[in-house]
Amino acid sequence: MTLHNQFQRDGFLVLEDFYTPEMCDRLMERALQLASSFERDTSYSVFQTRNQSATSDDYFLNSGDRVSCFFEKDAFDEHGELKQSLFQSLNKLGHAMHDLDEVYSAFTRSDRMKELVRELRMDHYVAIQSMHIFKHARIGGVVDVHQDSTFLYTEPESCVGFWFALEDATIENGCLWAKPGGHQTTLRSRFRRKDGGGTEMIVLNEEPIGITDMVPLEVKKGACIILHGHLPHYSQPNTSGRSRQAYAVHLIDPLAHYPADNWLRREHSTLRIL
Repeated sequence: MTLHNQFQRDGFLVLEDFYTPEMCDRLMERALQLASSFERDTSYSVFQTRNQSATSDDYFLNSGDRVSCFFEKDAFDEHGELKQSLFQSLNKLGHAMHDLDEVYSAFTRSDRMKELVRELRMDHYVAIQSMHIFKHARIGGVVDVHQDSTFLYTEPESCVGFWFALEDATIENGCLWAKPGGHQTTLRSRFRRKDGGGTEMIVLNEEPIGITDMVPLEVKKGACIILHGHLPHYSQPNTSGRSRQAYAVHLIDPLAHYPADNWLRREHSTLRIL
């Protein structure tokens, strides 16, 4: 069975040993450099998939063509001070490293990736968003069950996520969970900009997404997991003593309509094919 047919059947693919440990280390080193250069002032943003509308701010909404730092929701004490070091308090970096940083661009647009998207018949797709997800030990928060097309909506829907394990991902440190064939369902909601400012979550289908049949996607460092935009998936908090860093990049079909009210905008950048 071809990778394309397997992806269409299951809604996800798991490719072990996609990248070498050295390439993963290079990305983690670069993330530390970028985070170390971040100067925190009175403006900062917290990222969470649950009720993201409540924490959407200008910093978040303007991050589509920047490299921005986002904190864990439990990173601050009651006085607004970080409970631990800045780096250990970060949830992720986003959302345009693949276009603005040479290290991330090389990782995203490698010959291996170009070969993969050709096999998946997505070689004309463009990379619209990237995230370096830290999932630090004992603070890395839950990522609630969601569908990626909720946040990167096109007409027709075309979003596909490529998730790279920069460290071993296990049940203990918060690996992904997904249901084989779970993409064969409708999109439940859409996250968009609201008239007059802010964001809102529009419910498209009130049927809840069940997680009883989901399986853990435990993978080794260097693995690539490909996720259909309709595939419900989630991850548990990292309560272990080991971090679970990952890099995710999302692709869309440039021939599809990208609504102007999508939260992520690339007004000052040109989207590039891999």
